Amino acid sequence: MRPDTDDYLSLFLDDTPMMDVRAPVEFAKGAFPTAVNRPILDDQQREAIGKRYKQQGQDEAIRLGLELATPEVRAERIAAWKDFVERHPDGYLYCFRGGLRSRTTQAWLREQGIDYPLVKGGYKAMRRFLIDELERNSRELDFWILSGMTGSGKTRVLLKTRHHVDLEGLANHRGSAFGRDVDDWQPQQIDFENRLSIEFLRHRHRHPGMPLWLEDEGRLIGRLLLPDTLIERMREAPRIYLERSLEERVRIIREDYIADNWPGYRQRYGDSARDRFGEFVLGNLDRIRKRLGGERHAILRELFGAALERLFEEDDPTGFDAGIEMLLQHYYDPMYRYQLQSKPRNIIFSGSEKAILDWSEQRLAELPRAS
Repeated sequence: MRPDTDDYLSLFLDDTPMMDVRAPVEFAKGAFPTAVNRPILDDQQREAIGKRYKQQGQDEAIRLGLELATPEVRAERIAAWKDFVERHPDGYLYCFRGGLRSRTTQAWLREQGIDYPLVKGGYKAMRRFLIDELERNSRELDFWILSGMTGSGKTRVLLKTRHHVDLEGLANHRGSAFGRDVDDWQPQQIDFENRLSIEFLRHRHRHPGMPLWLEDEGRLIGRLLLPDTLIERMREAPRIYLERSLEERVRIIREDYIADNWPGYRQRYGDSARDRFGEFVLGNLDRIRKRLGGERHAILRELFGAALERLFEEDDPTGFDAGIEMLLQHYYDPMYRYQLQSKPRNIIFSGSEKAILDWSEQRLAELPRAS
């Protein structure tokens, strides 16, 4: 039998499979990337036992739990757990604190001749570990911040660097008014923080001493909030500025937000795809109406409306170019220049995509522990 563990670092560095026996409602609020929910109690059972515990104490709560664990329920739970164990013989199980639910799961499995270890301290201890490590690594890692005007294709370049964390990828959002995808789905804040902490842990332990590339971001990526310590470090960190012509930026935005997005809407929504995609484009434009001003907003709405019709009828996204250029010149670029002036940035290198990637490799080669 493998022993129970409190080696949280190894669990996350090794992508260890974990069986979460908490109720589904608990799992939905936050879990870990390699965790699978195989609850010992469903949501209703958990609520009933919780009420009994508050009103009559632990012994009565345990008694109710035993009553609810009918032979049918017990057989169903054990079958799900055995399936997980067979698929992941190197895994672990956990509940909220590593207490009664974990021990009960172990006991029921042991009756089937299966010894399966648990995580000491459970979800609460692992979550605390990741919060503390995220704070520590946000303070101590060396960051290179890839900066540039809207539409520069920063994410495209970031993904070509050797050591990076894609914050927008973790958040499933491109970080602008038009940044959501066809699903408009983002992880829970807790899940986002957990994944970010794990990415920082991996970098720290696999590439010690190496700078970590991040894309320049604001405090919010869609609906998700970056930790305060990380934001402060990103503001202080050296920046590398990506240079692109206005023509290139228009093309990149058209590709990323229109040409690459439209097929997903067609596949997802079928006959109603036109209405849905129109709502996506024009609705996002309406969200920034106050900042654009009424007259400019009206002009852009007319341009984008005509571009949508051209896209739908001719499958040609280039009709958006005039509107995108106007948005860049009169909205995004002035906002970016204001940010640069109000909070001077420590720009240590500027250049094209190729120049930046060449510079990065040269700098990494000069470091004593480059990998």
